Parts: sequence; C-alpha cells; structure tokens
Amino acid sequence: MADTEHRQPPPAPEIASPEEDPNATIQCSSPPCFMHELDPSWLGFMPWLEVRAWRKAQRARLIADRLAPPREARAVRDAAITPRIRAALPPMAGVVVGFYWPMRGEYDPRPLARALHAEGVQLALPVVVAKAAPMVFRPWFPGARLVPGIWDIPVPAEGEPVAPDLLLVPLVGFDAGRYRLGYGGGYYDRTLAAMPKRPTTIGIGFEQGSLATIHPQPHDIPMDVIVTEGRTVSAGQ
Repeated sequence: MADTEHRQPPPAPEIASPEEDPNATIQCSSPPCFMHELDPSWLGFMPWLEVRAWRKAQRARLIADRLAPPREARAVRDAAITPRIRAALPPMAGVVVGFYWPMRGEYDPRPLARALHAEGVQLALPVVVAKAAPMVFRPWFPGARLVPGIWDIPVPAEGEPVAPDLLLVPLVGFDAGRYRLGYGGGYYDRTLAAMPKRPTTIGIGFEQGSLATIHPQPHDIPMDVIVTEGRTVSAGQ
C-alpha cells in the first residue's frame, strides 16, 4: 500500500474547479440566483475572489496544523473518531459505503473499512476518471489490486462502477452549517450534484479544522453529518 501522507497535490490550475479557476464550471447544488447583484458588504458576504484567496490560505494553514502532531498523537485522535462514525452509521444491511484513501494527515478510515468488510458491507473507493468530471466508485475489498490515481492516491484497478448509499468524506475544514472545505478540486461537490440519488454523507475531520464559516458558494454542498474526535454535528445542531 502506498504511503500518500506527504504527497503534495498538483498546482491548483491543473484542477479545473471554481475554487482555484474562476473560468471553471461545476454543477451547482441549487439553481442560480441573483445574489451577485446585491452589495456583498451589505450582506456581510466576501466577494468570490476574496473567498477564493481566503480558502487557499486557510487550507494551507489547516493542513499544516493537521500534520503537526506526532504520529502517536494522531493515532489517538483517529481512535476517538472511529466510534463516533460507527454511531452515525445507519443500519448496514445492503448498504454500499464509499470511503477514501487517506493522505496528508487525514483520518485513516482503512481499519474501519476492513472491519465493515468483515461484517459483510460492500465498500468502494472514488476514482477520478477525468478532470472537471464527477468521480466514479469502484468496489474495494482487502487484497483488491490498486493502482496510482490522481495525486498518486491508490484506486481500484478494475471493477464496474457502483453507486454508494453512504459516503465517508475527508475534510480539511468545516463550519457549523456542515459545509466542507476540501482541497479545492471540487470533485466531491461535482460528484454529489451529478448523482441521481444523493447518498448520505459523513464528513470526517478534526476539531482544529473548525471554522466560523467557509463562506459557502452555490456549488458547495453541506454534509449530512460531520464527525470529529470531539463531537458529531448533524442537522439542527
């Protein structure tokens, strides 16, 4: 298994997304509105160019903070998250769970994925098949053949795409509205917006990633639940 923790994502211009490329397109989670015609200072909103720059700076800061603790401390942090994820899971009969291969100090869901597989749960990993396109999910199981994908993150080498009923989604940062700050590629937002049936989403991050707001934009899709080592945030909380 490849160790992707310290691999650096490619420069943002190579990732076509509204996060780093103002000319990129993405399917929005709701129809366009005319809020751009209102005075952002009156609304208390930051102009998009400022939001983009702010997110980039926050992303760099939060990733550095996430990697700062020693491995032992990060393992303790992960161990506190796992039972919270378990508690947030719905009944697992017949459920396909999409998870992710960790990088750069993210919570490592692989032990949980192996445990779920032993319990008979079908699992899948995301695969980027094209830039600025929704991801697909291919089946994963212990021993499945993996090949390097985008950013050298391992992905299943074969298998027909499956439709997850539940997604475990990594967070760089998050806010009380359950909006997610990711890596700026827009892949999860684009994928969720394109799915005919929206899966349940559990965003997984750390308390150090908590922000007052990520300044959500029309393409941002909130998570159903966010889990950290210290709490579980769901709708109405």
